[in-house]
Amino acid sequence: MESTTPRVRLTPWSERDLDLLRAANAPELMHHLGGPETEEQLLKRHKRYVALSADRRGRGRMFRISLAPDGEAVGTVGFWEQTWQGRKVYETGWAVLAAHQGRGIAVTAVAGVVDQARAEGRHRYLHAFPSVGNPPSNRLCRRAGFSLRDECELEYPPGRPMRCNDWRLDLRPGDPAE
Repeated sequence: MESTTPRVRLTPWSERDLDLLRAANAPELMHHLGGPETEEQLLKRHKRYVALSADRRGRGRMFRISLAPDGEAVGTVGFWEQTWQGRKVYETGWAVLAAHQGRGIAVTAVAGVVDQARAEGRHRYLHAFPSVGNPPSNRLCRRAGFSLRDECELEYPPGRPMRCNDWRLDLRPGDPAE
């Protein structure tokens, strides 16, 4: 049986990905994240993504999600260091353009990020914090192998409280607990 999930390629974020970031800033994609960002906010985020992807110290990486074999850019995914409950962990986030949702692209891309974060070997856990009101992202976490820990309150964007689910994936299963 042939898979209906498109083949996904993750490419480190680069200067040329600003238009993709603008496309992912659509109201329907930013609804659970405080709404679309201003151009100034997008430029700052793009600069952070480029710097993170150029960093070789294991602090994380952002990626352009594209479809193989044609290379059409369809979303973003990445992981970065975060302090959560007093511990250094990785956090992950993603966005798939509306026209490409519902085809397994995000879960495939998140699986690729899990592999990347695991290969870094720097942190034990990878967390995701989707809004409790975002069922598709919460389902994606479960499908990607994350375990639901609890609900929590975060600020995103800064200054705007958001009720989230704390999903966690063990990057070193089988190792003694830390």
